[in-house]
Amino acid sequence: MNSIASPIASKVNNVFIHVSNLEKSAEWYSNLLGLPFSAENVSSPVYNIPVTSETGLTLDDHTFDPGFTLKPSDHVLFNFFVNDIDEAYDFIQNKGITIVKEIERIGDFAYFNFQDLDGNVLMICNC
Repeated sequence: MNSIASPIASKVNNVFIHVSNLEKSAEWYSNLLGLPFSAENVSSPVYNIPVTSETGLTLDDHTFDPGFTLKPSDHVLFNFFVNDIDEAYDFIQNKGITIVKEIERIGDFAYFNFQDLDGNVLMICNC
């Protein structure tokens, strides 16, 4: 594969999720991922979820942008990886989180979609 020179790395560095309530969203995402949460660590305008990969996950409430209007995405923003799709589905369902697409299985690949507190659509998949 030939490459061309570019000052931009072929790497996703960080994903931003726009939220209406930073503290509630930080707690919601922390609970979703089984991470410890302390409200005293949340400081507007952004909260960085402590993920264990190169790509970061930042919640942004746009405190410094009064003209911003939140428009939740009804398309999948990104996905979280799981080993067991059925266990993850039960976990999400038991938390009362809105599932917007039931588990779809394509060979060994499986996924489903759900919404965060603001209605952003996220995916969980096993690949």
